[in-house]
Amino acid sequence: MASATNELTHDFPPFFKVFKDGRIERYPFPISNHHVSIGLDPNTGIQSKDVVISPETGLSARIFIPKINDPDQKLPLLIHYHGGGFCAGSPFDTTAQKYFTSLISQANMIVVAVDYRLAPEHPLPIAYDDSLAALQWIATHCNNQGPEPWLNEHADFGRVFLAGESAGANISHYVAVRAGATGLVGLKIVGVLIVHPFFGGKECDEMYKFMCPTSSGCNDDPKLNPAVDPDLSRLGCAKVLVCVAEKDWLKDRGVAYYETLGKSGWGGSVEFFETKGEDHCFHFMNADSENSKVLLKKLVDFIIGE
Repeated sequence: MASATNELTHDFPPFFKVFKDGRIERYPFPISNHHVSIGLDPNTGIQSKDVVISPETGLSARIFIPKINDPDQKLPLLIHYHGGGFCAGSPFDTTAQKYFTSLISQANMIVVAVDYRLAPEHPLPIAYDDSLAALQWIATHCNNQGPEPWLNEHADFGRVFLAGESAGANISHYVAVRAGATGLVGLKIVGVLIVHPFFGGKECDEMYKFMCPTSSGCNDDPKLNPAVDPDLSRLGCAKVLVCVAEKDWLKDRGVAYYETLGKSGWGGSVEFFETKGEDHCFHFMNADSENSKVLLKKLVDFIIGE
């Protein structure tokens, strides 16, 4: 008979399992990723650095900036929240590096990729709180007196975008709603890129409920179901792009989000884009495919088309 140390209490493949003694063991991440060091990318001229947003919590981010040809030019700013079920993923790995390099090369913008703390060791809503705190930290640079010189000198705080895929899309939506509801001063969120979003379905989500002890895991939670959020119509941006993939098991939730936003009373514009024949976050699994390039161009056009 298995000892208590090997007895499972919860099992949530492909993310993590929990043992009776409290240990948490993660499954191998489906994408082979390695930590990438900061510095200059000689092929593109893009530079990166890591910053600590909150020494108290360890909240950090990686900033990417294109080659600066005109020091007086202000560049659009993209704030990115990664996917991974709120419990996996990182802005410091090879997949993120390739994605941001491609985006920046085409859109000529600055990216702040937020490394929010992961559940279940850091229970939700910590990831949401960290993500909002990152936006508030970025807003302290609006008078060019913030702690990060790259943002002070080169970011256009009138052209800010939020973006994320899967759980990160959920977080991006949450941050945009909170920014609109609280009246965040100093920056203007022009648009939000919602890519293959995770929201709740008809059944209660047991993994989310485990990661967020204060949530029912059901559709009465506004973080899982934006339709029940009384602040939805106060979404703090001018436009939203919702992207889904035809074979993604989360596709219907992305479609429902698009429809909900359209009839919410929010005054902005919402656009819908579907990639045929592809699955969840395919553009990370195979970044060089033709469909990945088409999706990337759609995202870039949404940003630079303003």
